[in-house]
Amino acid sequence: CPSTAIPCHRCPPARSGHRCVADNSNLYVFGGYNPDYDESGGSENEDYPLFRELWRYNFATDTWHQMGTEGYMPRELLFNTATTSWFWGTGIPFGESNGTTSTCCNVKYKRWALLSAVGSPEPKLFSSPHQSCCLHKAMAIINGCLYVFGGTTGYIYSTDLHKLDLNTREWIQLKPNNMSCDMPEERHEIASRSQRIYLELHHPGAARARKSHIAPFSLQIHAYNLETNTWEEITTKPHEKIGAIFLLKVGFNVILGDVWKLNLQTFQWVKLPAVMPEPVYFHCAAVTPAGCMYVHGGVVNIHENKRTGSLFKMWLVVPSLLELCWEKLLESFPHLATLSRSQLLHLGLTQGLVERLK
Repeated sequence: CPSTAIPCHRCPPARSGHRCVADNSNLYVFGGYNPDYDESGGSENEDYPLFRELWRYNFATDTWHQMGTEGYMPRELLFNTATTSWFWGTGIPFGESNGTTSTCCNVKYKRWALLSAVGSPEPKLFSSPHQSCCLHKAMAIINGCLYVFGGTTGYIYSTDLHKLDLNTREWIQLKPNNMSCDMPEERHEIASRSQRIYLELHHPGAARARKSHIAPFSLQIHAYNLETNTWEEITTKPHEKIGAIFLLKVGFNVILGDVWKLNLQTFQWVKLPAVMPEPVYFHCAAVTPAGCMYVHGGVVNIHENKRTGSLFKMWLVVPSLLELCWEKLLESFPHLATLSRSQLLHLGLTQGLVERLK
């Protein structure tokens, strides 16, 4: 599973704390932070040290494009959460405010919109910037519902779980029948399979323990069962050593570049035969529907607080015959993107492949 560096001409400036999502055609990168005045754009960046911008990387043409959008782009640009072009985040402590609303961006029509919704989270979690816990949230869309877990103001941590029905636009604060005393609090990630939502375990106490060499990484992960309305603790199986929750990690004041995966059927950790060419943390990563992972940005030097703008990709599965042929075609005929839709269709490309180029 070799990882490949993506060359670029005009790229997003180096950053961390941003979020990205991917579809079959593009990688979308939103927000982020860079304390370096020059690297963050200097006087041209009105939101320094944050980035109030949305970038798109097209896989077929191998090019970056800063998207001009309409509507109100959120100012909560750091440690936001994103899924299928939904964004939620904070400007604290590097800006001025926490986000108290959910914002969506229609990337096809390049327009931002505030979500108009009703329901139980409004009075407590989202009504006041002083009460909102929108930093380090995690969210996922499952069966037509948006599930949002946790968050922090930077001082107060939340382990609440909310659900938004995307059809009725109604929020519901879920009340599980039980609650674990060791729920993840900060910088957690979320995944889903079948009727469970899985949470990566990461919280301030665990971080302090790792730095002080008191305890190893926990092999426990938490899962919310949608059918029984309960939290479950699942013991995972180590590979060769204890470590690496989800894909990439940092520990013991050393930035690590190893890559891991967790099988959500067997709960077996496997270390992939690949090493990041540029180890990072506070990066963003997204996986395409075809199974290719893209990793962008992050912090590459702890002591110098240095960010990167590098983009890497790695296939997590054996590419399909369609993907292999498509990559070979693009390599052999890089001028394809300059042809019109009718010309591309006349050559025999399917409508889906034409959309990847346009």
